[in-house]
Amino acid sequence: MTDASAVPNRLTRLLTAALALLITTPLIAQEDGAASDDSEKSFFQAFFLSDDPIGLGITWLLIVMSMASIGFAIHLLIKYRRSAVLPLETIDELDALIGEKQYREAIDLADDDPTYIGQLASGALAEASNGYGAMERAIEEVGDAETTKMLRPIEYLNVLGNISPMIGLFGTVYGMILAFQQLVASGGSPDPAELAAGISTALVTTFWGLVVAIPALTCYALIRNRVDALTTEGLLLAEDIIRPFKPGKKGAPTKSAKATPQPD
Repeated sequence: MTDASAVPNRLTRLLTAALALLITTPLIAQEDGAASDDSEKSFFQAFFLSDDPIGLGITWLLIVMSMASIGFAIHLLIKYRRSAVLPLETIDELDALIGEKQYREAIDLADDDPTYIGQLASGALAEASNGYGAMERAIEEVGDAETTKMLRPIEYLNVLGNISPMIGLFGTVYGMILAFQQLVASGGSPDPAELAAGISTALVTTFWGLVVAIPALTCYALIRNRVDALTTEGLLLAEDIIRPFKPGKKGAPTKSAKATPQPD
């Protein structure tokens, strides 16, 4: 009677032997006189081409996903740089206009500014007639809405980073199925080249799945942390901008002054 624990051991030995065949096949080919350009071609075929159409499709799908995730991450890094989220010139101009009591000009400037700090200032100044407390609440509400809007595109990187290993795992399982089918069809004595084809599909799809996932998840974490830091800093800057409206501050506008901006 066959011991059940021997089955996993046999499978392990079989997989180890198959991987050894896969690794040593290029070396044997080189020893038989293969030229260096042939080995480079074999390397290219191993990572980018496949005789199996499903394995080839999975590989190139992951390659396209990798390029898309890297390009999208670069786009977000440029979009969420500090000068685009918290432009210093907007902050200085708002401070100057409010300091000179040119409230209408400050409101117009904030309304026309699409940046994060511009939208915070716009929401706060729109509530100026309702008092300083209403302005603070407006900053929090607008900040939450704008932060959510900024974080939403970053989630695509998270999705790519999590789904790509699953696609790679699908290719891994598919390649191992091919290898075991070849093993069964040959009666336990498969041609090493034919056995290695299925194992190659399994390993290459796993490789490309990780190539997509690692940069995507890394960029996701970095960009999310950047957005969190910039939005937190933006809230503090917005509170500094409206500080002249705080009751008890010297030069703080009265309620009527907030409702009707003073002329120059």
